[in-house]
Order: sequence, then C-alpha cells, then structure tokens
Amino acid sequence: MDRHNPYVRTDKHGVMRVVGTHVMLDSVLAAFEQGHSPETIRSQYPSLTLEQVYGSIAYYLAHRDEAEEYLRRQDALWAKSRAEAEAQPNPARDRLRALKGQRP
Repeated sequence: MDRHNPYVRTDKHGVMRVVGTHVMLDSVLAAFEQGHSPETIRSQYPSLTLEQVYGSIAYYLAHRDEAEEYLRRQDALWAKSRAEAEAQPNPARDRLRALKGQRP
C-alpha cells in the first residue's frame, strides 16, 4: 500500500482493489459511473466502509488517466475471456439459449 494512497492497491495479478478488501476498483467505479451515491455503493458492497468508497472515488478522480487505462485493460481482458468461453463447446449453455429462443 502506498502511504499516499490508503484506498486503492494493485494486487499481484495487476487488479486494482480497495485496500483491505477483495472488492475490485472496477466495481466501485461502475456503480459510480451509473450515478449511484457512495452510500448506495456502500450498501452494495458490505465489506466496504463509506470512507473506503469515498476514498476509491477520490483516487479515481485524482488519477483519472491511470484509472481509465486500467479500466480499458480490464475491458479487453473480459472481452478476451468471453470470446474464449463462447468458443468452447458448452451443451448446457446451448440448451438454455435454445430454450430462451423458444419463449414468446
């Protein structure tokens, strides 16, 4: 943890998390960008304190370029993972999609 940043850390996998929790910064920022108040975000993530929510948002606002680059990398990783999962045969998924397509 950086003494100048007590709210956000980067783990060994390169994922930014709220210090002292497993909550990804991505999750807090997604809710913030959707217009949720810090109090609402706090209720969505009970392991966070209100101070941690505000601190995470303050970190984002103070380091917007770095955080946006991180979010772009995360989006690319998720897209790659989704594409790889879609390419793998999955009879259960295919059956559920077929059933969903049959509904009016």
